[in-house]
Amino acid sequence: MKGLRFQIQQLSQRCNWHYVGLAAVLLLGAVLRFWQLDAKPLWLDEIITAIFSLGHKQADLPLGVAFSVTQLKQIFTLNPGVSCAQIAQTVSTESVHPPLFFCLLYRWISWLNPNSENWIWALRSLSASMGVGAIASIYWLSRLAFSKRAGLMAAAVMAVSPFAVYLSQEARQYTLPMLLISLALVGLVQMQQDLHPGRRLRPAVWLGWVAVNSLGLYIHYFFALVLVAQIMALGGWMLWQRRSIAPRGWMALGLAIAGITLSYLPWLTVLLGHISRPETTWLSSREIDWESRIAPIYQAIAGWVVMVITLPVEDQQEYIVILSATLMLIFGGWLVWQVSRGLRKAWSRLEIRPSLLLLTGFVLSVLVQFFAIVYILNKDITVVPRYNFVYYPGVCALLGVALVHLPVRKVVLPFLLVGILSSVLVVNNLAFHKAYYPSRIARDMYVDPETPLILVGSYTSIQEIALGLSFGLELSEYFPDRPDESLGFAFIDRTDGFEQAWRQLSQVTPDFPLPLNMWVIAAPGMKTRDYPPRLQITHAGEGDRPSRVFCTLDPEEFGRIGFPYQFYRCR
Repeated sequence: MKGLRFQIQQLSQRCNWHYVGLAAVLLLGAVLRFWQLDAKPLWLDEIITAIFSLGHKQADLPLGVAFSVTQLKQIFTLNPGVSCAQIAQTVSTESVHPPLFFCLLYRWISWLNPNSENWIWALRSLSASMGVGAIASIYWLSRLAFSKRAGLMAAAVMAVSPFAVYLSQEARQYTLPMLLISLALVGLVQMQQDLHPGRRLRPAVWLGWVAVNSLGLYIHYFFALVLVAQIMALGGWMLWQRRSIAPRGWMALGLAIAGITLSYLPWLTVLLGHISRPETTWLSSREIDWESRIAPIYQAIAGWVVMVITLPVEDQQEYIVILSATLMLIFGGWLVWQVSRGLRKAWSRLEIRPSLLLLTGFVLSVLVQFFAIVYILNKDITVVPRYNFVYYPGVCALLGVALVHLPVRKVVLPFLLVGILSSVLVVNNLAFHKAYYPSRIARDMYVDPETPLILVGSYTSIQEIALGLSFGLELSEYFPDRPDESLGFAFIDRTDGFEQAWRQLSQVTPDFPLPLNMWVIAAPGMKTRDYPPRLQITHAGEGDRPSRVFCTLDPEEFGRIGFPYQFYRCR
């Protein structure tokens, strides 16, 4: 009797330590995700998120006129009383995304009610919170599929992943889908368990799976890849086990798929319209040659490596890039060898083999779809590592079950320490830099602080307006004292060509005394010689009598990071 009581006490202590460990993992994940959340600049996509999620649209933006820093910041204030239907209408016409994330973020920001000092933190905090939620959901998935230890390990893998930390600090719809993908896989594993001989179907599980996938489709279009991969993985396993699968199992799967399809019919016509929009063509390969055929392979490998280790390779000196890339490849190769050992040991456990097959099948099914998009549709999505969020929860679960079968000191501890180091680099903007480098461009544009400056952005879409706004927000940080007297902005429409855009610029009237300076952001591919040597703007002059002012191109001040920007001096 005493021996039994002692064993019960030991088991209770183990359970307590297990949940202490889980709490520590969640805390670590939260710290890494909320640490310096608003320190990095907002980039193009996050600006678009801000516009829609604050209840604004393109028509609300001051276009074709000069405006001040104060007016710039008014763009990023909450527009109260906007409904989800209104946001959905804006998103359907001005973006190529489903609406639900923007509706949720609008409600989230309304609840937080941020001021002008912490609105960026509020904008990103939903993604960070969902990132912590994804850690908890991956624990549930791996515990259900494999074991409590595997669940804790998978949660730790996600908590310290530089890739997951990067996505959690983006005001974009990535961590919320990751949370839903993990929950969908929880349902998928339970559905697989229901299909074993002698088990009953649980309606709540199947209906929950339908609900989660339906929500996911209204948050990100790539959730369609998740849905197809789940059907391929479960359907493939059912075909393999067809002798033991009752007809009711096939019927239940068919009804679940039909339910998801019916739930998406209201948005289907919008989706079909978005597919043909010009915003979706930027991933298309312009030239099909041997290099464009090989590039997706090494880009995909690089995307897998940065899930576990990320060292400084962007905007660094050459020797740092070479050293960092070499260390990342060595660590990646070592980890592949170790994980393959762990998976072989996990495969020997018959009780978890069905779940192992299911989740492996899910990851492989997504990858098959990725490469089909690359090589059949000719859209290279591997060039964008963040799209790997689609199958990342499956990878975390597999890494977790592999690592619990490996030595802690020799494998697990080094893995976690490297992840923490990489995440610290991400948090401090030494890895996963913001696209188009708003900080560097703002630094380049800060050339003559004693002279008033106007930043002019040309545009054909809201994406290019957002790009200019991201540069403007970062540039405004260089003028903390009397910014409205030192910095202004204007956006000119180049849809009908630059000749019309320059005429529109001539009507822009900045409220600054002469002399003043001007930066002009043009179209990709333009060089200094493509800019006019002189541009014209309107100056208010004395006595409110406007006059023409000529701005002369400075050939020594030109930059390009995706988009070119040219300096002019107006005298």
